[in-house]
Amino acid sequence: MSGRHVVLAITGASGAVYGLRLGCELLAAGCRLTLLISRPGFTVIREECGLDWGDWPHETLGALEEYFRPAPGMLAYYTEDDLMAPVASGSRAPDAMVVCPCSMGSLARIAAGLSSTLTERCADVTLKEGRPLVLVPRETPLSAIHLENMLKLARLGVRIVPAMPGFYHEPRTVDDLVGFVVGKVLDALQIPHELFTRWGDVSRVEE
Repeated sequence: MSGRHVVLAITGASGAVYGLRLGCELLAAGCRLTLLISRPGFTVIREECGLDWGDWPHETLGALEEYFRPAPGMLAYYTEDDLMAPVASGSRAPDAMVVCPCSMGSLARIAAGLSSTLTERCADVTLKEGRPLVLVPRETPLSAIHLENMLKLARLGVRIVPAMPGFYHEPRTVDDLVGFVVGKVLDALQIPHELFTRWGDVSRVEE
């Protein structure tokens, strides 16, 4: 799967750590990564992860490169109001897109086909071009509106991967729980990984 172009959007839902870990894993897998981060997403990243990535695009890109340490040419970043970005065009559609974490507001606007931000427009492009779109909602409890929006998108072929860690792999740390969810997203993208022990895998080494 090396060389695939994946767009990763981080919205204002709690669980920014999932998106950050996913970005690291995608780059480690050899994917070319385009990052889209909403203003609420930046706020959650700062509050939950202690990372303040600046107020200007060039500052943000520099901070992202310092955090992710990508190979040259493997990481791009566009602001949410940059509707002239390449990923806003069907002729430059990514190979796949993930919104992680995905707020219920973002999910609803994607389900409605709105394109008021670059994340929404890129999701619309990904859908219309028939490329894989994965949403990682992080909300509880879920209202009927949330469920109806997810069902609508699922019927369109969108993969809904809720941030629901499993426990059969005997997690010992928060990082183990994060890795499980991120691994499920990678599974949805058909990207190999070893982030958790799969059910029934007797080769697990006991510590």
